[in-house]
Amino acid sequence: MKNTLEGLYSHSLTNYQRLLTREVKIGDLLLGNNHPIRVQSMTTTDTMDTIATVEQSIRMIEAGCELVRITAPSINEAKNLENIKAELRKRGYTTPLVADIHFTPNAAEVAARIVEKVRINPGNFADKKKFEEIEYTDIAYNAELDRIRERFIPLVKICKEYGTAMRIGTNHGSLSDRIMSRYGDTAHGMVESALEFLRICESENYFNIVLSMKSSNPQVMVQAYRLLIARMNAEGMNYPLHLGVTEAGEGEDGRIKSAEGIGTLLEDGIGDTIRVSLTEDPEFEIPVAKALANRYLSREGHVEISPLKNKPMLVAANGDELPKVIGLPYSPFEYTKRPTTSFQNIGGSNVPVVIADYSKHDTITPASLFGVGYNYQVNLDKWNISDLACDYIFAGKNTIDFEIPGTLGVIYNYEQWMSLTNHDRKYPIIDGSAINDETRFHAQMNFIRCDANKLNEVLFDKLPKNAIIVLFSTNTHAMPSIRRAIIELFEKDMKLPVIIERDYAINNNEDYQLYASTDTGGLLLDGMGDGLFLRANGFASPQMINSLAFGILQAARTRISKTEYISCPSCGRTLFDLQETTAKIRSRTSHLKGIKIGIMGCIVNGPGEMADADYGYVGSGVGKITLYKGKEVVTKSIQAEEAVDALINLIKQHGDWVEPVLE
Repeated sequence: MKNTLEGLYSHSLTNYQRLLTREVKIGDLLLGNNHPIRVQSMTTTDTMDTIATVEQSIRMIEAGCELVRITAPSINEAKNLENIKAELRKRGYTTPLVADIHFTPNAAEVAARIVEKVRINPGNFADKKKFEEIEYTDIAYNAELDRIRERFIPLVKICKEYGTAMRIGTNHGSLSDRIMSRYGDTAHGMVESALEFLRICESENYFNIVLSMKSSNPQVMVQAYRLLIARMNAEGMNYPLHLGVTEAGEGEDGRIKSAEGIGTLLEDGIGDTIRVSLTEDPEFEIPVAKALANRYLSREGHVEISPLKNKPMLVAANGDELPKVIGLPYSPFEYTKRPTTSFQNIGGSNVPVVIADYSKHDTITPASLFGVGYNYQVNLDKWNISDLACDYIFAGKNTIDFEIPGTLGVIYNYEQWMSLTNHDRKYPIIDGSAINDETRFHAQMNFIRCDANKLNEVLFDKLPKNAIIVLFSTNTHAMPSIRRAIIELFEKDMKLPVIIERDYAINNNEDYQLYASTDTGGLLLDGMGDGLFLRANGFASPQMINSLAFGILQAARTRISKTEYISCPSCGRTLFDLQETTAKIRSRTSHLKGIKIGIMGCIVNGPGEMADADYGYVGSGVGKITLYKGKEVVTKSIQAEEAVDALINLIKQHGDWVEPVLE
């Protein structure tokens, strides 16, 4: 049944409701339609080690995992799924199992007779990935599709016979040479890759299917899912969606990336099952996934957000071109930064700024600024400024009686600012609703704080020409509320920069990370926002909040301030200890600002899955590592104990190495 989507890829861009999808049966588990958002993860054990895999699966299930995925890289592993399943059932666990398949259709055909679901990747199931540029004629292209169809249909028929569900899971980094030749390394190519396989399934009247569009880049991932929904809608399809940011990494960075990608889609009611891919033991992924999903259990019925004035519509939603969008002042399928006027270092072509909140501090001293990137050396009377140094601090009504670093500005409450005699690098923040004829403004720029739900013509008329709008929302559905206000600025052709302010009455650091990454990342991924102002009711340290803000900007690819690690979450194919190796590489390279390093456990998650990494460290055999520069192999089969040093030497050879600064 064809959905009518008011928001191009969702039921509405202002009123939260789950996207209605087809119901899919996975064993006894129902997914899609109005069923709860299901959480899942993947084992990291050797699939041939039955007991280890069973015991890890149990830890995952007891943490709340509703689908357990297990790699089956060959027929032997596929056959052993029967032993794993039998042992789990013997111990009283009935959670559905999913076989993860790459390169080996025959293993998929074995697994589909055993487990409740198989996952195949269109880029490497029956297609080719050799990083070759091939010009396909329409005849040659269709001949390749016929070959794929012939190889794929046996699996479809088995799944149909055994009642086995299937996930057609496209990965950005493993698009086939055939797809790349026609669509490029794009979200569009990801969508078409899945649709080709989906049409083969439908030709056999097989519909028990889930789709996914994964990338290590949240921007590409979000665009691909949105485009997939638009394309499905045009063809009368409504398959459920599995959400995930692949190779998100570990710790704070992995959680930020995952929340930006997954959370942005959940905000618009998109997603039926999620997996958070962290370079950590799989049971630790489940609480993160649940925290993301559970946020939407009570989201319906939020305070009304003003509907869009124009109904967004698609033109040319089919074919080889991206669909054109009318009724929205931006395209949700490709990134373009909202054009704004530049004031000082805010807006225009400047990277988004970070504002740190010091308004709740009793006093502000030089030592107070250490957590936000400024280290004052008393003996030398100078400031050391880190790559994660905030751009402004909000002092509120505090006074600052020391010379601040030259790269820092201070924002004061309006009344406090009025009392100052020197306004150099000191700016007021003014309640937009309180502006009147008596209000005085700074000659260079003024921060005007506005409730996103209450922007109106009267306020627009009062804004000074050098206003920086600080948008906040008290609406439970905050991200779409702020997005709606920015759309209003678009429509009025107001190019004033926007700072996104978010405040949370929670005292849990991980929830804070996830919520802030979702709410602000979802806007940044669409090119909205010239800065972040994160607040936390005093529970979190300035250092934690500052690090989070820079992490959100980095994940959105809008401000690169540190090394980025594209690290797979490990599985039974992994050929070395990913967690230990990632930590070792991070300890040696974390000072290399702007460099992206891919750390992949095996060739499946090798050069393709690293997406746009600058350097790659990939398992190519037991105890063997292959190093990459971009997607090109540089050195094969290095001994693992020598590989980290070899990676450092490779970085040095290409001129990207700088020596770390010793404190």
